[in-house]
Amino acid sequence: MNFLGHLYVSGPEPLVIVGNFMGDEVKGRDLSHLHPSIQKGVRLHRAIDSFTDRHPLQRLGRSRVRPHAGRYAGVVMDMFYDHLLASDPHWWAETPLKEFAPRMYTLLTAHEAFMPEATRRMLRYMATHDWLTSYGTIEGIGGAIAGLARRVPQGTPMIGSEEVLQQHFSTYRAEFREFLPALQAHVTHLV
Repeated sequence: MNFLGHLYVSGPEPLVIVGNFMGDEVKGRDLSHLHPSIQKGVRLHRAIDSFTDRHPLQRLGRSRVRPHAGRYAGVVMDMFYDHLLASDPHWWAETPLKEFAPRMYTLLTAHEAFMPEATRRMLRYMATHDWLTSYGTIEGIGGAIAGLARRVPQGTPMIGSEEVLQQHFSTYRAEFREFLPALQAHVTHLV
């Protein structure tokens, strides 16, 4: 799961959402320097990542995209999952994505003092360019993948991997519709 997926399963508590959002930038086991709710969010982030990385459906999806994305197949799958979440009205019956995304940008910006500088910079760019909503289109997720490919060492093979998503779209969607409820059940005690 990428940014949208993490935010989607964060629950309602603002500082848990913040901790989950910034989880990649928090290193080490000792979280005692963080607000207790942010600690909870970081633990939630780690539980989501661990569950996702080990899940058989995610592994199956990675195997489809690996010939195109190479060692970044897992990262690309996380982005595919954000597209599958953003583009499927099934998940947005209560709150449409076009309402959810600005609410998240506002909440995160209001609490950016808790975030590492790298997360704050990324959040500003994310909100300005509305990444969360853009994930709902193939062009948007393709642009996000290409942008990431430019920022990581030897990331070029990722560019264009959204074509694999298009080729196997119904399979990926069916797998994701099975995966997300399993993830939500797995982390329900953490939110």
